[in-house]
Amino acid sequence: MSVFVRDKKFYAALASLSAVIALQNLITFGVNLADNVMIGGYSQAALNGVTIVNQIQFLLQMFAGGVANGMVVLAAQYWGRRSVEPIKRIFTVGFWLGIAFSAALTAVAFFFPEWSLSLLTNESAAIAEGAQYLKIICFSYCIFTVSTLLLGILRSVETVRIGFYVSLLSLFVNIGLNYCLIYGHFGFSPLGVRGAAIATLVSRIVEFVVIVVYVLFIDKKIRLRLRDLFVLHAAYARDFFRSGLPLVLSNTSWGIAMSVQTAIIGRLGEAAISASSIATTIFQVVTVLTYGVATASGVVIGKTVGEGRIDDVKQYAKTLQVLYLIIGAVTSLALLGAKQFIVDLYKVTPESASLAHSFILILCVTVVGTSYQMPALTGIVSGGGETKFVLYNDIIFMWCIVLPVSMVSAFVLKLPSTVTFACLKSDQILKCAVAAVKVNRYRWIRVLTRPAE
Repeated sequence: MSVFVRDKKFYAALASLSAVIALQNLITFGVNLADNVMIGGYSQAALNGVTIVNQIQFLLQMFAGGVANGMVVLAAQYWGRRSVEPIKRIFTVGFWLGIAFSAALTAVAFFFPEWSLSLLTNESAAIAEGAQYLKIICFSYCIFTVSTLLLGILRSVETVRIGFYVSLLSLFVNIGLNYCLIYGHFGFSPLGVRGAAIATLVSRIVEFVVIVVYVLFIDKKIRLRLRDLFVLHAAYARDFFRSGLPLVLSNTSWGIAMSVQTAIIGRLGEAAISASSIATTIFQVVTVLTYGVATASGVVIGKTVGEGRIDDVKQYAKTLQVLYLIIGAVTSLALLGAKQFIVDLYKVTPESASLAHSFILILCVTVVGTSYQMPALTGIVSGGGETKFVLYNDIIFMWCIVLPVSMVSAFVLKLPSTVTFACLKSDQILKCAVAAVKVNRYRWIRVLTRPAE
């Protein structure tokens, strides 16, 4: 049997979902890249401060993304049955969970900004600049979470274009306001990092308004209404916490782990902080297709399970794994080709630029592993219904192997920062063997939906 599916509808659905989600992610990361480049042109201390704050934003993104993924795993199977009412009930559970977390994070960030940042770095200049940015940007956390959850539930019913258009609008708003507020153009006073924070906050508000208008007045699939947010059903809450919560915990654990990684890098000096920021930002941009196809895989697999086509699910899994490896090779070459151009955009010290080149070369290797194991586990395995495995796998590799080894490298053996950076990214290669075994045993196929009411 060929590893490639002979079903044009499969490729059309996967390509359509992947392309739109990838473009949306590209634009979203483009906003971060624009922030970094424009702040990097203002001062290195400002860049370092924003980089540290972005780890808090990343934690929020991972939590909100985890809740969204948890909803999609359940909702996509219901969408396979064309059963819409349960999708609304699942969204309500995710909505209140997201609001609770983002509100708590906002309060901590606003009232204790310096303390929050001191957990991630001991560079006083970075903390001072970052605190100014954090006290403004924290007001975007709740609306960003709701926007993410709304886009997630729309993805579960294969509505993805709105996310692309909203992200494109946000990009233009953010870059335009950055230009005016950071440097003081068109009669505005130069506000530095505070200007960047205001620009991002305004762009998040614009995103939120457009998405809410679309969901309430334009969408014809889910037909979500405000009153639906105040009707909680215990049965669907139990379903979400059984099947969706592992993804929330996995994403949150990953977000915390990335913050710990930032704390490790943040104690290796200003050059390492800047280099990591540059390398990580370009890495996020070139891996948008990987993350897009991972999300699309989860929707396609989940919907197919919901339709009861189990033989097709197994064949899809084989084809997807080959596609992941092809994407990994292409992404590695793109990262290698773009590194010089991106590094040259930043006004950083020669030491920072040299380290950035080294970090990017490491990512050129590990990105092949990322492009295979991440969509295989979060797309195929989780989309097929087994969500706990990803959580356990992440905990073992990140918390029991990667972080302890990296801490020994950085603080005990005091090895070069490039060695520590390689240790921090090593799990992307190590997880590949586990992913290959797990996916090809097919024990992850599980029906999560309730009987038709």
